[in-house]
Amino acid sequence: MSDTNQPAANGVRYIEVEEDQAGQRIDNFLRTALKGVPKSMIYRIVRKGEVRVNKKRIKPDGRIQGGDIIRIPPIRVAEPNEVPIVGKALLELLEQSILYESKALIVINKPSGLAVHGGSGINLGLIEAMRQLKPEERFLELVHRLDRDTSGCIMIAKKRSMLRHLHEALRQNRVNKIYHALVVGRWESKDHSVDAPLRKNELQSGERIVRVQPDGKASLTRFKILRRFGVLATLVEAKPVTGRTHQIRVHTQFAGHPIIGDDKYGVESINRDMKKQGIRRLFLHSAMLDVELPDGERLQVKAPLEQSLTQALERLADQQNKIFQGASE
Repeated sequence: MSDTNQPAANGVRYIEVEEDQAGQRIDNFLRTALKGVPKSMIYRIVRKGEVRVNKKRIKPDGRIQGGDIIRIPPIRVAEPNEVPIVGKALLELLEQSILYESKALIVINKPSGLAVHGGSGINLGLIEAMRQLKPEERFLELVHRLDRDTSGCIMIAKKRSMLRHLHEALRQNRVNKIYHALVVGRWESKDHSVDAPLRKNELQSGERIVRVQPDGKASLTRFKILRRFGVLATLVEAKPVTGRTHQIRVHTQFAGHPIIGDDKYGVESINRDMKKQGIRRLFLHSAMLDVELPDGERLQVKAPLEQSLTQALERLADQQNKIFQGASE
């Protein structure tokens, strides 16, 4: 991107879109242009019509083309020295968590508890940390997102051409994602699909929550049983066909088997008991992704589950074995 002129006296900026930036959504373009500005503020100035493309209003999901002139209103952008310095321990953890890296793409096993980007009271996210880990990379952008408490595979593009390719693959449902989730109770079906429309709602507190509602967006998740722990819990594989916010979490709840450790859609008493088993986080993990790269190569990456969760699964298995042995004596 290039500023067509110096900011006006009133602080308004005009940016000309370069050809290799064509096709981006305006909200994504602004998040790159306005690093340090909260996402909520970006959406607000777009919806209020303060951002103009070729002197016209644009919706947050509107796409821009090369040569477009974008008007950006006066807005405070965080100075570089305001970005928190990433601690050595986190940098080392992220370095060890890289599952795949090429000249154009990184796939990382994101730790649970780390937001994908800063904003909404969070100063530091995965993408800001990765930019500090790899300062030599001129371009690093998230391809997609994971909830803060979800761990596992997430893609970061190192080239705009790769970002465009993967965004198109996501839109056309050509990225296969598999999640592993530990859910409450015994899921009886060997194979099961949840086809239930989802809608975002905002509570009086301002918290956003997703619910199954007839007027929601079409949403489909396919589930498969991986391992049962008696009537206590079931480890399932989840394949989201659509990509709605909190989709797997809400669909498991709708099926009567909320994810263990989910403080928004789960069962508080069960979550409390499971903490004693070592499950102190949302048990949702992006275990594998599979996608065709621009050169036709098929990339398949798997992310191992963190040790604390694998140990918790073995404790649950031991507990069930003892119950079974006691019942058979």
